[in-house]
Amino acid sequence: MDLLWPVAAGRLATAVLASLYPAVLTVLGLTLLNEKVARVRMTGLMSAAAAIVLLPL
Repeated sequence: MDLLWPVAAGRLATAVLASLYPAVLTVLGLTLLNEKVARVRMTGLMSAAAAIVLLPL
């Protein structure tokens, strides 16, 4: 329920970016710990990155 207050306040971009925190942890695991990522998860990360780029449009 904590992620819904920005939507009620008219800040949808804040809610979308706040919901992507698992992607940040995955990228940190990739860069700092050299973890392997499955193709499906990498596709999800690329889709999330594309969504962030398209968000201001």
